[in-house]
Amino acid sequence: MSFIIEKEELLPLLNSIDIRVCDCRFQLGSPDAGYNDYKKDHISGAVYFDLEKDLSGQVQEHGGRHPLPDLETIKDKLESNGITNDTVLIAYDGGEGSFASRFVWLLSYLGHQKVFVLNGGYRAWRDAGYPTDSNQMNYLPTEYHIDLNEHVFASFRKVKDYTMNRPDDIVLMDSRESKRYEGIEEPIDKKAGHIPGAVNKVWTNVLENGYFKKKEDLQSNFTSIGKDKEIIVYCGSGVTASPNYIALKEAGFKDVKIYIGSFSDWISYDDNPIE
Repeated sequence: MSFIIEKEELLPLLNSIDIRVCDCRFQLGSPDAGYNDYKKDHISGAVYFDLEKDLSGQVQEHGGRHPLPDLETIKDKLESNGITNDTVLIAYDGGEGSFASRFVWLLSYLGHQKVFVLNGGYRAWRDAGYPTDSNQMNYLPTEYHIDLNEHVFASFRKVKDYTMNRPDDIVLMDSRESKRYEGIEEPIDKKAGHIPGAVNKVWTNVLENGYFKKKEDLQSNFTSIGKDKEIIVYCGSGVTASPNYIALKEAGFKDVKIYIGSFSDWISYDDNPIE
């Protein structure tokens, strides 16, 4: 199953009662900007999901800069927006790909079966002249049942075990830009470098002008990695790892997980080694 939907595919489905479009626009460092953009204009019928209020939990000593949200909180958010387990969810951001992909991974973790990222994001939709408005949507509340899919989640303990034992059947993948991976510069976190044993596959390489690349291009991006491997993807805080998660699945990799705490969680433990 693909996690990607094209704007031309969404357009005829826009008014379906079985569809819910989810606006995930966000700006790191300016947390109100995404919601302000949503209030100004958005895809018709869309509801807003905030990266830090809805798709992440409260930052604590451990767990990273964008930890998992409280399950009851995200459940309430879904229910208050009229979303059931059968609703087809289509997420978009400004065209960066990372915030909508975070939504797709999170809902996959919650056990949702039909969730997609809009290829090209809001920029592509708007540039095509497709329907937008500024209406604040109110949907009838529903019931949502969480059925966690642990197959897409890698715990801190699992990553720790990997660094200690280096099993051949697991690949640890760092999605950050090369300078951060190599420890040359670190603009965000308190320590520089990467988790021992990780390979570097920069997340922006799976995108081009806001669109996910074609399947064959995604496959060539990961040619050095065996399809039979279990892949654990991380980044700085579990956001930009998400496009790599989707790209790997599109490329045909079966066993892909995200270490959601990522590097910011890893370095919160003083005794953890760094390369």
